[in-house]
Amino acid sequence: MCVFLLRGPVSEKPDESLFFVDTSNEQQGPKEQAAKEKPLKIDLILQPDSKVPPPKDILSYQVPNGRKLKRKQRLWEKLAEKGLVPRKERLLQQRLQNPPKANIAGADSGTDPSRDFYDIWADSNPLDKALAGQDAFFLEQTKKQPMKRPDRLKKTPSELPAMEIISPGGSYNPSFQSHQALLLQAFEAELVRQKAEERLQRQLNFPTAAEAPTQESVFREQCEGLMEEDSEGEEGQGSPPRPPEEDLQAASGEASRLLTATAVREKKTEQQRKKEKAAKQLKARQVSEKAARLRKQEIFQLKSIRLQLKQREAELQRRKQRREAKRKLEAVQPKRLGRLKYEEPDVDVQLSSELAESLRTLRPEGSILKDRFKSLQKRNIIEPRERAKFKRKYRLKYVEKRAFREITL
Repeated sequence: MCVFLLRGPVSEKPDESLFFVDTSNEQQGPKEQAAKEKPLKIDLILQPDSKVPPPKDILSYQVPNGRKLKRKQRLWEKLAEKGLVPRKERLLQQRLQNPPKANIAGADSGTDPSRDFYDIWADSNPLDKALAGQDAFFLEQTKKQPMKRPDRLKKTPSELPAMEIISPGGSYNPSFQSHQALLLQAFEAELVRQKAEERLQRQLNFPTAAEAPTQESVFREQCEGLMEEDSEGEEGQGSPPRPPEEDLQAASGEASRLLTATAVREKKTEQQRKKEKAAKQLKARQVSEKAARLRKQEIFQLKSIRLQLKQREAELQRRKQRREAKRKLEAVQPKRLGRLKYEEPDVDVQLSSELAESLRTLRPEGSILKDRFKSLQKRNIIEPRERAKFKRKYRLKYVEKRAFREITL
């Protein structure tokens, strides 16, 4: 490589010393030109090895009714030389030269071939002009009405957004407070899961030898509630028990007294009935007078009544707000769509020692596929599911076979 140093200002130098014409391509020989035009190795590999050309697919070149179309094309060419055009072409040229009007009046505007193009789904459909103002029953029987979409399809299964924003502690470079809050949330979730496992383990654990039931404790548990009569007898040991003959005589005497009382009851006289009627009327009059007196006294209790009404209205308002808050909370909560209950996924969090210093060293947490699957379950679009368990239909059979390599002569 040669380097030329030019001394002095460039404006004073001649053009020959500053510029030159590249003639390297013209100076190349035939060998260099052939080497440049040589195909690449990959192109040579992809070329077919066989020198026999593939057979020609005759069916791809065949046209249905090809002879008939050729005869018709020759006929049209002869007619065109004489100045005659087919009817279809003539109508098309006439329509292009004389465009139809935008609005066509009349009942047959929908079936007129010279009508303008229109949208069949638009409200200004000319086919519907003949049915405008007709009776609803006539339209129902004459024209197929569009199906009304039910109101339940207009509501979303859940008010949760499709993409939920994670907490600030799960970002790339979180602050200390937000990261500690996310760690606390993951710790509480893990603590609840651990307590549930410990409770289940305690319930399933077999009791120890000291806690195991003995024969005496089993017998006492079986006899529980059977010794009440004996205990009652022990409590009443001060009075001697009566013989059963005296109990029967006392019961028969009581029954006879009841029968005589019912038999001796006499019919009330007219005077007794009048006294009872007067007593009832007097009691009803006293009750009505007392109610009227209380109503008169309520006039002087207007302030307390207004206070009670205000308290009642405030209580009703609090209940209404509580119901609305509960309804809003239920709107964003996953519903029970199947036999399984929705379970919140694990919190994707990194420890303080695992936080990356740059995006290049950032390690992704969680799975996008699982996140989208859980989001569909949380928004009540699909029911919570679990992975299908493989169940073998037939049991495995083991057969011992002697391999030919183990046979020795």
